[in-house]
Amino acid sequence: MQLCKHIAQGKLLYLKQDKEAISVSENEHYRWLAFTDEKKEAVIQSVMHKRKPWLLTLPHQTVMMLPLLFFRPNKVVELGLGGGNTQRFLNHLSPVIELLSIEQNHTVIDSFHHYFNPKNIPTSIVNLHSDTWLTQLNKDSVDWLICDIYQSAEQGASHTAKQLQSLIDNIDNNSCLSINLPDASDEEINVCLAILQQLSTAHNIYYFHIPNYLNIIIHLIPKHWRITKHLKRGKNSFLPSRLFIKWRTFWQYANEVKQDND
Repeated sequence: MQLCKHIAQGKLLYLKQDKEAISVSENEHYRWLAFTDEKKEAVIQSVMHKRKPWLLTLPHQTVMMLPLLFFRPNKVVELGLGGGNTQRFLNHLSPVIELLSIEQNHTVIDSFHHYFNPKNIPTSIVNLHSDTWLTQLNKDSVDWLICDIYQSAEQGASHTAKQLQSLIDNIDNNSCLSINLPDASDEEINVCLAILQQLSTAHNIYYFHIPNYLNIIIHLIPKHWRITKHLKRGKNSFLPSRLFIKWRTFWQYANEVKQDND
């Protein structure tokens, strides 16, 4: 049965009405976290497989993790916890990965601990706005920065440029940056790619359209990484062989943004 049919058959476990409603629902196989958007419609943020909580259940989540084909990160920071899919997947993949989640909504953090951490895995979560965390000084260096960028017509390109500048300021020439653009127009996508081209000269930029979904995933991969070689061997990856081979086929759908100065 398709996932969309599964989640149409759920029962409500938790609901909090605030500036935006946050709900947790489940059925026999899945549990999911949903937010109410600006149109007052429920938008599913993340879905957990109850029997195998570490599985990535939504296509864009797998694409967000594709840099694992090329390197073994020591420290990963994700801006936005959601239902904790990244937490569960990376903890299951390798216990040596240090993952820090920055989440401003305390209700989301509570929901994760109560409903989306069934194995009680140790987690590092900071209750802070991502913009505030990005501007903090004396942070440890990050191997991989993961985030969602939500845009609205009111914010405009200047706000997007500021967000992207903050992200670029928090990675170095050896770090990877992965961005999820949910429900972005073609114009917004092109603006983001153009800004990233201007801001980063040490990274190659790749992006993916997620079929049947509104997500665009952008990866900034250090130029000195020998990704073609890594795709052949998999020696630089935590991924098990079966998963590495499967994910390697996904990379062929990457769209590379050609640098103007190449």
